[in-house]
Amino acid sequence: MSHDNAGKVGSVRRELSQREHEGRPVRALVAARVYGVDRDDLWNALTHAARIPQWFLPISGELRPGGSYQFEGNAGGEITECEPPEHFALTWRMHGDVSWVTVTLSALSEGRTEVRLEHLAQFPQEFWEEFGPGAVGIGWDQAMYGLDQHFSSDPAVVPDTAAEWLASDEGREFTRQSSDAWCEASIALGTDEEAARAAADRVAAFYMGEDPT
Repeated sequence: MSHDNAGKVGSVRRELSQREHEGRPVRALVAARVYGVDRDDLWNALTHAARIPQWFLPISGELRPGGSYQFEGNAGGEITECEPPEHFALTWRMHGDVSWVTVTLSALSEGRTEVRLEHLAQFPQEFWEEFGPGAVGIGWDQAMYGLDQHFSSDPAVVPDTAAEWLASDEGREFTRQSSDAWCEASIALGTDEEAARAAADRVAAFYMGEDPT
């Protein structure tokens, strides 16, 4: 693993837990990362329709409490909470399933800000056993890296080149190491190590366009 990739993947703090949400059992995935920018600027990048495509995907809709949104070719939903510049919450609808995302920004010293993303989802047990937390977590790692690049003075990856980068040796290594990191979080939660590593291999293969079997 390259030094650069080690920093990209290792800069994210990952947590997994099981809980209830609206009376339903869910799995909670948390990804947190510190950025070297102030909270107001980071909030703007995360919530303004003109800036979001600069690091993630084109977005449409009404970006306000009670409004709906749709990422091009990806998830959509409703914005359920918004308290600038501290946190927002939304539903995340994709492939007919709904889950819940909350993003919290905490101002740190020296103009730094921590972004904490929590994703609550109802995974069918057989899906969780097959693919594990990387099914969701790898995508969030990619998004957090894209946000990091947005603030870089010399970005190595921008949205127009993201697909090409992910298909490169460096991008595939990033996917593999992200999958392994979520695997370690799964083992820490109590998943059998052999089963967790097999699931990590399958989900990494899926993200890299390989046969996951």
